[in-house]
Amino acid sequence: MPRSFAPRLIRFAGIALIAGAMVAGTRADSNAPSSASPAPRVDDAAVETATGDDVRELTLPAGTVLPLTLDSYVASDTSRVEDSVRAHVRRAIVVNGRTIVPAGSTLIGTVTSVERPGRVKGRGYIAFRFSQLTTPEAGRVRIQTSRVTRTAPATKKADAMKIALPAAGGAAVGAIVGGKKGAAIGAAAGGGAGTGVVLSTRGKDVRLGPGAAVSVRLLQPVELDVR
Repeated sequence: MPRSFAPRLIRFAGIALIAGAMVAGTRADSNAPSSASPAPRVDDAAVETATGDDVRELTLPAGTVLPLTLDSYVASDTSRVEDSVRAHVRRAIVVNGRTIVPAGSTLIGTVTSVERPGRVKGRGYIAFRFSQLTTPEAGRVRIQTSRVTRTAPATKKADAMKIALPAAGGAAVGAIVGGKKGAAIGAAAGGGAGTGVVLSTRGKDVRLGPGAAVSVRLLQPVELDVR
């Protein structure tokens, strides 16, 4: 082999080795995982389940009527102002197909006004309202409701009969004894006796016991947590 050909052969071999190394490196890079590859896909069902368990805050607007059943006894002759009153929701409150206040949710309030009937005039009267609502999901929340008021029935007709009957009896007795003049005197005496009975007797009291149906309106919106 000529001496001038040896250096050329060595250079050619070196170039071939470099080219081979470059090709191998390119293949290795092509097989390595790319850092820009897309992230693993999240299971849609898992996201939906997590969202379904979230608590949503819904608002009951002012003016919403709550149908209630009393759990306490209140009366104009026994209750006092600020006495506690308890009740529960008689029928669930549903908004857009979602139950906001389940039946059986409890309310607590107080007596706000009481009046005993008088011996001459006046009737038994009681009023109360609620300030707390408790539901299974929202827990206890503050509320403002309209008042529940009840007034005893009037006794005017009964009072008139109490006066009229003794007066009629007195007139009959007076007529027998003393004619027209006796009848007038007897009527006055009998009527006076009947009036005395009315003046000494109180009017009717008003009473509501457990199981009584009442309703209240919300005076302000109420925010409740609902699943």
